[in-house]
Amino acid sequence: MVEQRHGHRSGAAAVVSVVSVVFGAIVATGCSGGGGGPQTRTVADERPGGGHPVLAAAVDGLLAAGSARARTSMETVTGGTRVTIQGDGGYDFRRRMGRLTVVLPRDPAGAEEHLPVTELLTPGALYMKNRGAGVPADKWVRIDTTTLEDGNLVTGGATDPLAAAELLRGARTARLLGRERFAGATVRHFRGTADIAYAARRARPHARGALAAAAKGFTTMTVPFDAYVDDAGRLRKVKHRFSFSNGTETVAVTSTTVLFGFGTPVTVRLPDPGDIYSGRIRS
Repeated sequence: MVEQRHGHRSGAAAVVSVVSVVFGAIVATGCSGGGGGPQTRTVADERPGGGHPVLAAAVDGLLAAGSARARTSMETVTGGTRVTIQGDGGYDFRRRMGRLTVVLPRDPAGAEEHLPVTELLTPGALYMKNRGAGVPADKWVRIDTTTLEDGNLVTGGATDPLAAAELLRGARTARLLGRERFAGATVRHFRGTADIAYAARRARPHARGALAAAAKGFTTMTVPFDAYVDDAGRLRKVKHRFSFSNGTETVAVTSTTVLFGFGTPVTVRLPDPGDIYSGRIRS
């Protein structure tokens, strides 16, 4: 058991343990990249210097939509064990704020081990309620995502939907696989690889800090993805595949974000300062 005074950094595992039970093997290494190997770059429409106009414009499409409902899924596979964390909520793209309810997996005995965690996503900060591990039930925990070694791309159990879209700005390769039907809409399905450091340089200001932190904390910068963009230029679904090494084996993490119900009002109210926990956090 690790104890840490909130606000002092000693790696992602000591900062936040929403997924410490699930991702202990990942965060214990400080998100050191591993596995995955070199990515194939023989794609039809790779552009010198990287970048893809449709994927780069996906953020603009979300801003034009204003808001959307969101579902997230984060799956880890390590040592033959597969664990999935589900999230559901909404995101206001213009305010760059979202609210998710994250459901952690049951324990092996089948009993529910954790209460659902409420997460408020904001530029540079993640707020969590029902975080557990010594935090009073009526208090929130605030995490500065620019200090997380993965920029909160995986540590919180869900990738911020806007950050997931911004990461596509770093596409070094992208191939159009064709048109498909998804959730009642026609979408273009792209498959490629994104570079986190490149995305950090191209991202809008609100996302640069977290992506820059991830660029420093990951050893492997290349992230394979599948992205689905509708004819209005809105990102409908994106799946990123991260790989880490815990020193003895490779941990595969697949983060999926699905966006729908565009224009649905999303209300995000940040906690009052007195409702934010400042005591010791066990992880």
